[in-house]
Amino acid sequence: MSFTPLAPRTYVPPSKIAADTWVIHQVQPALGQALFVYINSLVILGAEPVLVDTGTPANREQWLKDAFSLVDPNDVRWVFLSHDDVDHTGNLDEVMTACPNATLVCNWAMVERHTNSFDFPLERCRWVMHGEALNVGDRTLHALRPPVFDSPTTRGLFDPTTGVYWAVDTFATPLPDPQIGVGDLDPDFWEFGMTLFALGAVSPWLSMVDEAKFAASVDQVQRLDITTIACCHSPVLDGSDIERAFAHVRQLPSVDPPPLPDQSVLEQIVAAASQPAL
Repeated sequence: MSFTPLAPRTYVPPSKIAADTWVIHQVQPALGQALFVYINSLVILGAEPVLVDTGTPANREQWLKDAFSLVDPNDVRWVFLSHDDVDHTGNLDEVMTACPNATLVCNWAMVERHTNSFDFPLERCRWVMHGEALNVGDRTLHALRPPVFDSPTTRGLFDPTTGVYWAVDTFATPLPDPQIGVGDLDPDFWEFGMTLFALGAVSPWLSMVDEAKFAASVDQVQRLDITTIACCHSPVLDGSDIERAFAHVRQLPSVDPPPLPDQSVLEQIVAAASQPAL
């Protein structure tokens, strides 16, 4: 029996969200539910093109095809890793091999944590910490940690040239249809989805934080001149949806965590999967 991950069966082509800025999409079915979850990454074109995260092993062939349809691998100058989770680093080896002129933007903690999965080419690395900036030729990108995160290595990325902020895993939500946007979602469904992901899958520690200190971390990101938010597990946010999303995130320390699927749910999923097709 092979345990190789299944390739995605739903395809959403890359979408342009701002000047020189594209989102590469992967769609993953939710386990046991008729729902879908995005696994996105970002491409910033310009004088020195940047790949932001590298997709998953399950989507390797399509991800590489999508990324290099937007930029020639020889032209890629920067590969920015937001953090070291597999859905953000899944094709790192392939990308750094294919892009000989690229510098890997990571940090000390990422190298320490992820060295057992990837042999970091330290001479090709640039360590950029939270609060630091990166000059990529025709613009300066700012590494700022988003308020919801699941790894101490996490940094978001703000491009003041376009107003795009890469929010990593913040604002993650399931979708009933991968072709719809946040504006098409029922507001209660969207808020529940963000709560479920934030407190159940990304940052359960939010229920233990000082609310005033957490609000200050939200302020640090929200006061940026953001016009568009892209993140790994959500449709793109713009307009009034940005304010609504931040307003909900602010409440997370005071929200009761929703119940998560347990062993009884797993048994139901296994039993349903074993039923013969009609």
